[in-house]
Amino acid sequence: MTYDMNDAQPQVSGELIPDGTYAKVAMHIRKGGVDGAGELDKALLKASNQPGSDVLSLDAEFTVLEGPHARRKFWQAFTVSGGKLDEEGQSIGWKISKSTFRAMIDSALGLNPDDMSEAAKAKRVLRGLSDLDGISFVAKVAVEPSRNSSYRDQNRLAHVVLPTAPEWQKVMNGEHVPTAPASKPRTATPQTEKPAWGQGSPGAAAQSAKPAWGSAMGAAPATQPAQAPAAATAPAPAATAKPAPAWLTS
Repeated sequence: MTYDMNDAQPQVSGELIPDGTYAKVAMHIRKGGVDGAGELDKALLKASNQPGSDVLSLDAEFTVLEGPHARRKFWQAFTVSGGKLDEEGQSIGWKISKSTFRAMIDSALGLNPDDMSEAAKAKRVLRGLSDLDGISFVAKVAVEPSRNSSYRDQNRLAHVVLPTAPEWQKVMNGEHVPTAPASKPRTATPQTEKPAWGQGSPGAAAQSAKPAWGSAMGAAPATQPAQAPAAATAPAPAATAKPAPAWLTS
């Protein structure tokens, strides 16, 4: 038999996405084989490869959806449990991850982060972290220096761009947004454990019905009076009978 290579995708260069790039990205979860807290989180978490570490993380792959860097990918882990604890005994890494995931939902659905109406709060409730698989949102991409001179620098998520930021609407409209690199060059610092933003959060087994993240993007951010965000708490075990996320039924 013969193999026709004419329809193969062009080779992607190994160059990094420029530091400070704004882009619409999609996040997909790579299963790590460790069960999370509930049925929807089976086999989704990844254990740390550091000796003695109890960190479990969500292994995420980000793909740029549009623009000059379309189809480019980068990877990042988010802490779900374990690692350093705060004064209340909660995982600091998970609290950081939880804030990032909330921002992803706000960016994906066009929610004002200060909107604490019942409708907005319902859209931020997940059946399991597997609901985040496929979410698309506006991101600022950074270049992280390697902590080991034997390895290359790599891209990472600098932060999620919220609908209240001017760059969000420009990216949503397909406009060019100039890069905004970090004002000061970063230097790598040795660490025995991955930083909190580079570890993961509870995921869940694949499901036949996934949230329609992409279709919800572009909605105008709501204007609600600012309210204090709810205190971060560790995720409770998911119940199989729990209703679907609001964006699946709305």
